[in-house]
Amino acid sequence: MLTRRLAMAAGLAMPAAARAQASPLRIIVPAPPGGSTDILARALGERAAAALGQPVAIDNRAGGGGVVGAEAAAKAAPDGNTLVLGHNQTHASNQAMMPRLPYQVIDSFTPVARLATVPHALVVAPDSPDATLAALIARGRGGATLTYASSQAGSASHILGETLVRRAHLKAQHAPYRGAGAAADDTAAGYVDFYVATYPSVAPLVREGKLRILAIGTPERLAEIPEVPTAAEAGAPYLAVDAWFGLFAPAGTAPGRVERIAQAVLAALAEPPMQARLTAAGFTPAPLGPAPFAGFQRQEVARWAELVALTGVTLDG
Repeated sequence: MLTRRLAMAAGLAMPAAARAQASPLRIIVPAPPGGSTDILARALGERAAAALGQPVAIDNRAGGGGVVGAEAAAKAAPDGNTLVLGHNQTHASNQAMMPRLPYQVIDSFTPVARLATVPHALVVAPDSPDATLAALIARGRGGATLTYASSQAGSASHILGETLVRRAHLKAQHAPYRGAGAAADDTAAGYVDFYVATYPSVAPLVREGKLRILAIGTPERLAEIPEVPTAAEAGAPYLAVDAWFGLFAPAGTAPGRVERIAQAVLAALAEPPMQARLTAAGFTPAPLGPAPFAGFQRQEVARWAELVALTGVTLDG
């Protein structure tokens, strides 16, 4: 179901002529509510509305490994009033997994701003028999057929889960879900053995004791969970792959409009309250403007293509 929420701010403070020209800015979220992409979009939408003096609509369009939402954005009018909050799947790895992708991850969009990165965490149920990642690997090598969840087929959680299976030589089966929330809930219930998730999407359940982290893909241990080893410490450095998030406009959007949105977004990201909010949710603010973000994206397209080639993951699951 299509979910729309309007964040109205600052419009009444503008002159009447300016208000008349302020059409809603739609931010398409190519994922269901509850995951990292949605969390970030809603936090940003509140500030973007105020910074731009324009109402903001968050438009969740899940499906097809992010293809549904990204395609809708690619085909939208390049009038500066539609953006997509893309990420490493919609705007990098999908191209390697889907030869007939209905958009081009680079040519169909204009990069506006990179927003943030987040680490991945390998989580298990609190009563899992595996106290450490080494124990999980030993069980998977010892004859047990493990199951691992993903937020959806072809997602980063799928690719990284399969990376662990291939690199550690495990016997395991993939269990794709429709969204990060469902994958986390079933992992917490013990229906699957493990789940490689973005940290913000599972942090609330970890705090509540409903999930346990065996490794997190950060360079150093996190202050809020100092007992959890990094992926490198746990013997799986290949899980230290960040997810990233950024705003894209349809190709052909006027450069002046792109720059104005970018400046407003980057200013919002520089605000201490916004940084604190994102950090508390597990994000690392990582702002980049249009040109450097475009260069970063090209590097990531190549990086995720290598991971897809290693794992053989496709959008068909």
